[in-house]
Amino acid sequence: MTGIIAQNVGRTSGLIKAASGGTGGVWTKIKTLTASADGDLSFVDGTDDVVLDSTYPIYVFKFINIHPETDGEHFQVNFRDGGSSYDATKTTTFFQSAHKEDGSDQVLEYLTAFDIAQGTGAQTIGRLVGSDNDQACAGTLHLFNPSSTTFVKHFTSSVNVGENGDYSLLATCAGYCNVTAAIDGVQFSMSSGNIDAGKIKLYGLKDSAWVE
Repeated sequence: MTGIIAQNVGRTSGLIKAASGGTGGVWTKIKTLTASADGDLSFVDGTDDVVLDSTYPIYVFKFINIHPETDGEHFQVNFRDGGSSYDATKTTTFFQSAHKEDGSDQVLEYLTAFDIAQGTGAQTIGRLVGSDNDQACAGTLHLFNPSSTTFVKHFTSSVNVGENGDYSLLATCAGYCNVTAAIDGVQFSMSSGNIDAGKIKLYGLKDSAWVE
């Protein structure tokens, strides 16, 4: 046993954390975008210090208090595959669980209306986000090996929504960009209206065991 695990064996306090910039399972923050009535938040490789290339095998986007301008719209993502448009061909699956605030209703369902079969439109990753002052959505999207020109580019997301009907709604989406071109841009938006407020943080995740 080596590395950070070995350093913490037997310790009951003052645990040692992994140093940034190391080689074992290190999270490196690349960029934070903060919304202020923006139509979209876009991460483009090579622009404003954004990296979406072979530097990392996994890229992780963290959504923090994404608040819509318009009540009940969907939080969504799309991908750019080398052109100027966010229209990469995707095949996806989407399901959700939900629990109403007053405990009166519970839901677990697969929603075919929100999956994509070889389509180019934006993928919903959080449904019906409320615009009340105390409502927002938060979660994570993983994008795997976007620089590959051999394999499809897989992604998974998990987003919890403060829904406009007062549900806690967990939306789970997974799929792949069915293109051989590299994915060099990722764009987040609402299905209508602006992203009123919130932050999206981009991290690169690298482990020496994953990199040839």
